[in-house]
Amino acid sequence: MESEPKVERTEILRLVGVYDADGSLRGEMAYWFGTRLGRRHCALCDITHGSVRERKDWRHVRGAMGVTFDTVHRDEASADVMAVVRDNLPAVVALTSQGVTQLLGPRELESCQGSPISMVDALRDAADRQRLTASWQLPEIP
Repeated sequence: MESEPKVERTEILRLVGVYDADGSLRGEMAYWFGTRLGRRHCALCDITHGSVRERKDWRHVRGAMGVTFDTVHRDEASADVMAVVRDNLPAVVALTSQGVTQLLGPRELESCQGSPISMVDALRDAADRQRLTASWQLPEIP
């Protein structure tokens, strides 16, 4: 009886979400006004922020995931992260011992419809497809 070959999986060390906006005061103001005029949109911002500040349900999910999840604006992201995502923003990437890999892009983040829990589900699915593993949990929203 033959057993299936063991598939090596790479551990996710950290997740980084990259907003489709700049972090400078000018960039923040341009994004804020652009959203109000219907000219700008960032699906990752919808998941993590309300109209002004970070969402409480996002803080809860991020704190309970079991893996570090940092968010940065595109002008704050490291060169190795931007080399992977390029202009495909917003995005979520995994930092692993093997390098950086993109898990979610704009289409996948948009499909989460602003839900942090849906994003965690999408991240799990993407990580599984790419044979990545993490010790995260799906937290309950209080």
